[in-house]
Amino acid sequence: MKALKYLSISILPITVFIAFTSTGWLTYLPLITFFGLIPLLELFFNPNKENFTKDEEQKEKENKIYTSILYATVIIQVLFLGWFFVAIQETGLATFEIIGRITAMGLMCGAIGLNVGHELGHRNNRFDEFLGEILLLSSLNTHFLPYHNAGHHFNVATPKDAATARKGEILYFFWLRSHFQSYNQAWNAENTRLKNSERSWFHIQNRMIIYTICNFILVGGIYFFFGNFVTLAFLAAAIFGILQLETVNYIEHYGLLRKQNEHGRYERVKRTHSWNSDHVIGQAMLFNLSRHSDHHYNGAKHYQLLKTLPESPQMPTGYPGMMLLSLFPPLWFNLMNKKLKEI
Repeated sequence: MKALKYLSISILPITVFIAFTSTGWLTYLPLITFFGLIPLLELFFNPNKENFTKDEEQKEKENKIYTSILYATVIIQVLFLGWFFVAIQETGLATFEIIGRITAMGLMCGAIGLNVGHELGHRNNRFDEFLGEILLLSSLNTHFLPYHNAGHHFNVATPKDAATARKGEILYFFWLRSHFQSYNQAWNAENTRLKNSERSWFHIQNRMIIYTICNFILVGGIYFFFGNFVTLAFLAAAIFGILQLETVNYIEHYGLLRKQNEHGRYERVKRTHSWNSDHVIGQAMLFNLSRHSDHHYNGAKHYQLLKTLPESPQMPTGYPGMMLLSLFPPLWFNLMNKKLKEI
């Protein structure tokens, strides 16, 4: 029964279904739900500070329902992406409604394509990783996998990390720096990996080459079968998903830095080097992503097992609310710079 709360992610495809089959303001229902209703509701629920006991943890670790829910989201994402190519071409749609449906698909690209792709990309079996790659491809952000696992988790909370926001850094500048710097670091990570195995960077095992080809095949296929307008709509949805990812990166690590010793080496990653949020709605709908401190402490730990600990710095609200706040730099700095001083 503990796993069933993660089925709350089904609210997203339900609202997107309504957006794809409706007109007017209902095309914005996913946006209204996730960045309007949920931040409001989270103000009325106490944060969830409970962790599994050791016995419960062992039992839930073996519970395959948690992984089955992730697998179901892969099917949902692929089906809805295919439906989007048709729904966006509906005759008689106003520009306002077209934008609404694009943001609806973009929310799925972010919350399912990138978030669940991230979770599956951490799994130590090739099948799960492959499903993660499919989800990341649906948002045209496949470089996330080599960069995130080989770069971000190693360099987090240091100036070397693309996805760690500096204190005082404005979100809109961070979007550009993080995305393009992480893309470059993904290539460097793959080149280094192949060099260490005495292979040329131009090799079939270079994932960045394979991912680049897959991206071109996907976009080219959409253009061939559906034309220019649908291709542009898909690119817009993917970009909206990527901006959600980068905004999440921004709020997860803003201003946090690891200490260096006299030799310039950084201390090991601790549970104090990521912002945590135990707000129950966002926690369940994002597969415990908001228990981010424990995720960085042990990246291989499955989402249902992530813990909250008192030493982890806490966000004042859940992810959707913090994402909204980050859009207004003066308000963000006023709140979060004060919290940094308290750590």
